[in-house]
This record gives sequence, C-alpha cells and structure tokens, in this order.
Amino acid sequence: MKALAMQGTRYAVGLLLGTLTAVVELLFALLGGLVLLLVLAWPRGRRAVQRPLGDIAARLAHLERRRLARFLGARISSSYGSGHAARYVVARWPLGLLGGLVIFCVLLGLLYAGYAALGWTVDDIDYPWAVAGTGLVGLFLVFLAAQSVFGLALLEGHLARRLLGPSHHDELERRIAQLATTRAGMMDAVDGERRRIERDLHDGVQQRLVALGMLLGRARRSRDPDRAAQLLLQAHEESRRALAELRDVAWRIYPTVLDEAGLRAALETVAERTPLPVHLTYEVPEPPGSRQVETVAYFVVCESVTNVVKHAGATRIAVTLRRDGPKLALRVEDDGVGGADLAGGGLTGLASRVAALDGRFRVDSPAGGPTTVTAELPCV
Repeated sequence: MKALAMQGTRYAVGLLLGTLTAVVELLFALLGGLVLLLVLAWPRGRRAVQRPLGDIAARLAHLERRRLARFLGARISSSYGSGHAARYVVARWPLGLLGGLVIFCVLLGLLYAGYAALGWTVDDIDYPWAVAGTGLVGLFLVFLAAQSVFGLALLEGHLARRLLGPSHHDELERRIAQLATTRAGMMDAVDGERRRIERDLHDGVQQRLVALGMLLGRARRSRDPDRAAQLLLQAHEESRRALAELRDVAWRIYPTVLDEAGLRAALETVAERTPLPVHLTYEVPEPPGSRQVETVAYFVVCESVTNVVKHAGATRIAVTLRRDGPKLALRVEDDGVGGADLAGGGLTGLASRVAALDGRFRVDSPAGGPTTVTAELPCV
C-alpha cells in the first residue's frame, strides 16, 4: 500500500509538471501554426521557419522524455526526427492540460474531505447531513481522480511511444537485426570455446598422457627393479595430475553441481577454487528462472573471476547477485590494475551469451582500476 501511494505521488508530480510543459506546448502549437500559415505560400520562407521550429520541438520532446522517465517510468527511444517531435508536442498538450485538471480534482476532493472532517469538530452543527455528504463527495472525487492519475500516466507513455518511438515495422527490423547479430556472436563464442577446449586438451591433458606413456614404457624396459619402481611412482603421480586437469577441463565446459545443487552452490564452488579471496553476496530468494539464465550467470562469474586471477593483479574479488524485479542483476568487482581488453575473446563471448538472452552486459575497467563487470538477465 505504501509503495502504491508513493507511486501515485510520483505520477501526480509528473502530471503536474506535464501541465506546465503543456502550456508551453500549446503556445508553441499556436504560434508555430500561425507562422507556418503566414509563409505557407512561400517555399523558401517555409523551409527557413521549419528548421528553428523543429529544433524547439526537439527540445520540448527531450524535456518530455526526461519527465516520463523520471516520474512516470516510461523510457522512450531518442531515435526520432524533428518531424516526429513536432507531431508529438502538438498532440500532447491536451493530455497535459487534462492531467492538470485531474490534479485539481484531487486537491478539490481533499479540500472537501478536510472541510467535512473539520466541521465535525464543531460542537453545534446546523446541517450534519450536508457536512457528511460533502465529506463523502470529497472522498469519492479523490478516489476517481486518483484512478485517473494512474490512467493518464499510462496514456502519456503510450502516446510518447506511439509518436516518438519506432514504428512496428522498424521495431521488427531492429529486432531481426539484433537476433542476427546475437546469433553470429553466439556462433563465434561457441567456436572460440571449442578452440579453447581443444587447446586445453592438447597442451595439458594430452601432454601429461604422453609423459605417462613414456614413463610406463621406460618402467617396462628397465631391468633395475628400484628404477622401475621409481618410474612407476612417477607415472602414478603423472596420472593423478592428468585426471585433475581433465576434471578442470570438464568443469570449465559445464559444472555438474549447477544441475545438482543450483546456481548458489556452483558459485560457492568457484569461490572455493579461486586462489584469491572471493566475497560472494547471493540475494536471490528463488531460482532465477530457466536453466539457461543460471548457466549464463555462472559463466559470467566464472570467466570474470578467471580473468581477474590471470590478468588483474588483484587481491580480492567481490561477486554480487540480486533479484531486481524481473531481472537478475550480477556484479563482479576487483581491486586490480584495470585496463581490461574489452575486445578480448573472453569478454566478447560473455557479451554474446548475455545478449542471446536479451540481457545487458557492461565492463567498466579504467586504467588503474578497479574493474567492474555487470550483467542483467531476464528471469522470466
């Protein structure tokens, strides 16, 4: 209830500010229309007038976008021309004045209700039913006006998206281009991951298996029992190292603990296996959604932590996961030297993984540090 009241108050402030801008927009529509009417038959004059009018309309539309984002929670794209801005400004001023009328009704209803409440403090009331009726009318007016506040807030956002935002066709084209780019990025990330696994197997596990075979061959050919026993001991140690590296490669491909115990247990395992101290803050009361979301969140943390250990020269790492409404907010921060290569294969692959789920990925790594990796993943 408290959150609803705060939201209604924020909407009311936004509509009140919108009333003030609507007055300016009304003057712009009247004066701009009059000027265009005077130069309607003069092409050069019309072109000379349209440019400054378009600039004024663009500034007014920018103010409206900031108001909508700050108070009404509607974020509008800035990819519109001066023509769209002028149409929006001319079409919005009646809605803005209507918002002022609604706010006036709220204040009037509160005044009536307050007058009735004050009337009951008087000892002798000549017309008690009139006082009670005034209070009820005031409360009913407040109720209707409050409903109108929420409705107008939604209508303001819809009008701005309709006139300023991209058309349905443009939005479909943008979405298709985004999906094509994301698919290409995921293919590159998968190909890079395959090459990394091949390199790990070739440079690590394969070399140890070759060394193991050579030790066993030398032990078979040795005629000295003590020497053969020493070679077998070395072979046993080499096989242990090969198994450990094979488990590490399998863990980097996909950790089984993620399926068995969930995301938190997998991240705790990452923190335990990291040579640097890792402070994990996990504030996700329920599973974040699909298995793909958990997998991408795990790999973002795992790859970011690995990069810190290899390149950052840090002394500590902080990992934070929080549920922010319908999104999973992820943050990895270190106290290293910064200057991370944003075009590197690891970070590019993480960005592609996040983009494939319609998420957001950002790396902030100024020279001298610190480096902060943030990601937002949809949970539904």
